[in-house]
Formats: sequence, C-alpha cells, structure tokens
Amino acid sequence: MVRLAVPIVAVQLGQMLMGVVDTIMVGHVSAEAIAAVALGNLYFFGAAIFGMGALMALDPVVAQAVGAGDTVSVARGVQRGLVLALGLSVVATALLLPARPVLALLHQPAGVADVAATYARVEIAGIVPFYIFGALRQSLGAMIAGNLTNVGLNYLWIYGRLGFPAAGAVGSAWATVVSRWVMLALLLAVAWRSLRPQLLPLRREALAWEPLRRMVALGAPIGIQYELEYGVFAVVGIMMGWMGTAQLAGHQVALNLASLAFMVPLGVSAAAAVLVGHAVGRGDIAEARRAAAAGLACGVGFMSASALVMLLVPTFLAGIYTTDASVAALAASLIPIAGVFQVFDGIQVVSIGILRGVADTRAPMVVNVLGFWLVGLPVSAALGFGARGGPRGLWWGLTVGLMLVALVLIWRVRRRLAGEIARVVIDRDVARA
Repeated sequence: MVRLAVPIVAVQLGQMLMGVVDTIMVGHVSAEAIAAVALGNLYFFGAAIFGMGALMALDPVVAQAVGAGDTVSVARGVQRGLVLALGLSVVATALLLPARPVLALLHQPAGVADVAATYARVEIAGIVPFYIFGALRQSLGAMIAGNLTNVGLNYLWIYGRLGFPAAGAVGSAWATVVSRWVMLALLLAVAWRSLRPQLLPLRREALAWEPLRRMVALGAPIGIQYELEYGVFAVVGIMMGWMGTAQLAGHQVALNLASLAFMVPLGVSAAAAVLVGHAVGRGDIAEARRAAAAGLACGVGFMSASALVMLLVPTFLAGIYTTDASVAALAASLIPIAGVFQVFDGIQVVSIGILRGVADTRAPMVVNVLGFWLVGLPVSAALGFGARGGPRGLWWGLTVGLMLVALVLIWRVRRRLAGEIARVVIDRDVARA
C-alpha cells in the first residue's frame, strides 16, 4: 500500500501545491486579493469537480482489468477516459463562463466578486490539461516542473517583475493555466514509454456508445459525490463572504491548509481503490480485505499526525499564508477545528476509495447527501448565524456532518467486504461483437 500510495500522494500534493502557492503569494498582496482567489477557486472547482470525480471511474475499470490480466480492456478504459475528459471540459467551460452574474446573485462583496469572476474565467484555458492530467495521473517529475513553473510565473505576474504588469489574483490564474499545460506536456514526454501501449493504437471501440455510457454511469455517482462534498464547503465559503472579506480570506487559509493535508489520504484512497480492484479482478476477496485494512491504517494514521500539528501550532500555520493580522487571527481560530475533523476526513475518503475498488460508487453519493447536506449544512447555518457562532460555528457544523459520513461509510465498507464481489465489465457488448 505504501509503495503504491507514495507516488500517487506526491502527485496529489503537487496538484494541491499550486493552490497553496497561489494563496500564499497572493496573501502577501492584500486581504481582498486572497479573498478573490478564494472565491475564484471556489467557483472554478464548483464547476470542475464533478468531472474530476467522474474520471475516477477509471480506477475500478482499469484496476480490475489489470487484476484479470486483460490488457486490451486496460487500453480501452484509458482511451475512454480521455474521450470523457474532452467531453467534461466542454461542460465545465459552459459552467465557468457565467461566473460574474452567478457571483452577483450570491451577494458576494462587489470588488472581490469582479476579480474572482475574471480569475475563474481565465482558468477555462487550463481545463483540458487539468482533466487529461487527472485521467493519466502518474508522473511526479511533470508535477514538480509544473509547480516550479507556477512559482516563477506567479512571481512575475502577481507582483509585476521584469517588466510584467502586477496582475495580482488574476496573474496567479494565468500562471496556473500555463503550468497545467506544462505538466501535461512533460507527462506525455516523461511517461510516454508506459503510456504508449494504452494510448496507441487508437481503438475504434473506445468510442462505442454503450461502454461509454456504462463508464459514465459508473463515474457519475463519484462526480456527484465529489460535487456534494465540495459543494458543502463552497456554500460555507459563500456564507463567509456574507460575513465579510476578512472572514472569507481566513476561511480560505484554513481550508487551503486542511485541503493540503487531505491530499495524503486522498492519494491513499486512490491506491486502495487500485489494490482492492486488482484483488477483485483476481477473485481474491481475502486480499481485498487486507488492502482495505492497509489503506485505512495509512490514511487515518497520517491524518492523526496532521490533527496533532493543527491543534498545537495554528497561529504559526496561519502566519505562513498572510501578514494581515485580522485574516491570520480568523484562520488560526479555524485551523484547530480542522484538526478535530482530520481523522474523520481520513476515514471517509479512504473508505470511498475502497468502495470504488469494488465498483460501489452510489452508496458514497447517498451518504454525502444525508451527512453533509441534511445534517452538516443545517447545523453549520444554525451555529454560525442562529447561535451567532460566526466562522467557527460554520466549521463546527461541517465537522458534525463529516463525522456522520465517516461512520456510515466505514460501516458500508465492512458490509461490502463481508461476502463475494463480482468484477465490473464495461466491454461485454463489444466482446460479443
């Protein structure tokens, strides 16, 4: 599990580090700039995260095909993933175009919303490499180069160096777009030897409608689950905007830090999906159970250590991101709450990966609706506004929802791994033809 998870975690962390670098570098411009990045990212991922989840359908399809020794189905699965990535790019672009009127309807601070809308629309230029890199995610070298490119371009375009105009938050968006194209190009160059058998020759059956429909049916619940989970944090971000610019900026700092830690169990979750999927493809349910236990041990173990750091040094962590005293104080008040929910976040995300490995993608979607939207969000609103708990009240409500989701999902894992599990087959119509 560790051997497989480490490179995946590194890639996940590399992707997240772009947002961390953007937040830190913009955070030294002004509270308004960091709030604009927060709102722009909130809108971008709100539009794009469904596609990120839908492409996770590749995990059980490809992993189980590998476990069964079916190399043709592996290639078909990867090529269908690329077709889906292009289609999802069109959908995400359509959602990103009306950023300004949507943010106006959400009653966000006018000056912040204008910059955030521009930020989100600039990101359209990077949506294709964002999805394709996600579908092929396997090159740490490309990720490192992309992050270095992002840092350099941020320096030039945020602050206005070497003759470039100081573009602030919008400059960071352009830096991210260019860096995503650099990462995709380097991924194809560095990993071409391992990717070539999956990408060439082009297979006409990869465009067959019925298998594509099945893959969408498998991936859509994952995408909806991603959207629901992210959507709760997005709605809380909108509520923070109602409270003020400093509250939104402090929320961004704390959420950015929590999201960075989350990349580790997210990578472990992907590794668990692969190893469980391999075992299911071989028909070895005992090995699937061992892989599930290893994934939970790694993911929850790391998040326990992360929780300890957030509980002990919140002020130091907040100070890394911003020099604005009010923003840093708000972030420092939220970071310990993030520490409380770290363990439960680890449980729920690794459990989702295990369930994805057995092609159980609908249960996490239902659990997210119940836990986050019917419990967590109402409790957030009640504590934040009704009980006048402010930003901390909003975050405690999220913690309650996250705890419930984690407990239900770990129960679901135990139940699904208690009996035999059949391999999911996408190509049965093609095989008969």
